[in-house]
Amino acid sequence: MAGWMWLRCILGPHLQRIHRSPDQSRPEGRAGRRGWTYQPRSLEKHTGSILGWASALWSLSYYSSPLLLCYLYRKGYICSSKLVPVSQYLGTVLVCLLGVACLRGWGRWKNSEYLQFITILEETKKDHTAPNKKKVRCYDFDFSYWPSDFSWTEVSNPKLSKAGVSLLKPEPRLRGAADSVLNSVRTVPCHIISFLIAHSFGRRMLYPGSVGLLQKAMRPMLQQGQARLIEEFDGQRNKIVACDGNEIDTMFVDRRRDGGQKSQTLVICCEGNAGFYEVGCMNTPLEGGYSVLGWNHPGFGGSTGVPFPQNEANAMDVVIQFAMHKLGFELKDIVVYAWSIGGFTASWAVMSYPEIQSVVFDASFDDLLPLALKVMPDSWRPLVQHTVRQYMNLNNAEQLVKYQGPVLLIRRTRDEIITTKGPEDVMSNRGNDLLLKLLQFRYPKIMTDEGIRAVRQWLGSSNQIEEASVYSGYEVDDDWCVSVLQSYQADRDVVFPWSVGEDMTLEGRRQLALFLARKYMRNFETTHCTPLPASEFHPPWRL
Repeated sequence: MAGWMWLRCILGPHLQRIHRSPDQSRPEGRAGRRGWTYQPRSLEKHTGSILGWASALWSLSYYSSPLLLCYLYRKGYICSSKLVPVSQYLGTVLVCLLGVACLRGWGRWKNSEYLQFITILEETKKDHTAPNKKKVRCYDFDFSYWPSDFSWTEVSNPKLSKAGVSLLKPEPRLRGAADSVLNSVRTVPCHIISFLIAHSFGRRMLYPGSVGLLQKAMRPMLQQGQARLIEEFDGQRNKIVACDGNEIDTMFVDRRRDGGQKSQTLVICCEGNAGFYEVGCMNTPLEGGYSVLGWNHPGFGGSTGVPFPQNEANAMDVVIQFAMHKLGFELKDIVVYAWSIGGFTASWAVMSYPEIQSVVFDASFDDLLPLALKVMPDSWRPLVQHTVRQYMNLNNAEQLVKYQGPVLLIRRTRDEIITTKGPEDVMSNRGNDLLLKLLQFRYPKIMTDEGIRAVRQWLGSSNQIEEASVYSGYEVDDDWCVSVLQSYQADRDVVFPWSVGEDMTLEGRRQLALFLARKYMRNFETTHCTPLPASEFHPPWRL
């Protein structure tokens, strides 16, 4: 028995924090929920440091392996006479590291806190009951060891899940049969290069938060943020399994016991390309009094996989299923909130689940391609277009227009990330294009050339004074605009696109265009990465 427990300590996860004692009943008040950092004894601490450095060196070797292999080849080290002694050295190092791991296991075995933790974890894996899950949630440890709390297969047919959820595909160009075959042969090199780019530096440029070294650097901050969510807000961490097998790290804060309309609404948060729920946009609705469900992209934090569009959509799908079937929320009580690149999963969610109450986009864009072309050389344009459309097609606007519900866009007027010409040129903000595409789809008779021109003039305003000046210059009558829209809504089956404005004067269409633009978009005078205050988080406009 003792030998088996020592083996479990050797193979067990790294324990970082104890949020509260598993024998402690649920404490009252924030002060009573404070946890403490796990303190390993001397032997466990020093052996853990050695293994940590070994892991960091392995990560550096992995990312620098192409350059390292080229260097070794030029120096003539890649040959049998050189590889044999190198393999012997590596074997010796591995044996030493195995010994260090055994010593770390011994140190853990002598620590009563770790021994209690590993016992609870093993019991939970054998008997996944609610009391056991409650005990294991008292600890913060390597998420790969965390027992699964929900799987996509619990509510869907596993046979239908192998290909993943459906995505909108770019429309193929029409060609003749012979021309199509010839073109396919000619573009084989382009396909190969695009694949290599997307699966190497391209994906890491688009989602830097998936890079292991960055996550190691951010680990103390992430652990602190997670401790705050669990200990101050009584957050509940869960592992859910998507249809592609990726394990998604989630955090749920339940406010329904507090009463009030906000607490009965669940806000599902979709983070940016370097955002984590521990320190990301989840804090905005949380401070606003909502129930909140945050999740990490595949490859971020405790989530497994890589953040390609298909994996992202698969993860979002299981998050929504988890909210419905495990947390007990109906779609009409769910709001999706997205920051930056999270607009892709948010737009997919409302397209696929149209009963969702509403969606809020903060500092998001319409399409990835213009932003990708901005940072790449002009000579690479055809290659960039092919790579984005085939492997990284974040077509937010195309997905959003298929949603019929309320939408709010928040534009950062000094955004330096999603502008194509720089933060000083507010007209190059791709949030403008997201607004225009949405309005042009929903109100095509209003968004004629003159309507678009008026909205563009309003979008060119960089502060509230300029906005008000443009708005008043067109003498927009809000009451008249509301009455026109309500009258149209009352007389017809209101499914977008609407034909309102078809028999209207040019002045009337301009007024309606500006009125709708102001209702669908709000400006926030700051940069891209500034956290959105809770005071700026509002439900979208409803007619």
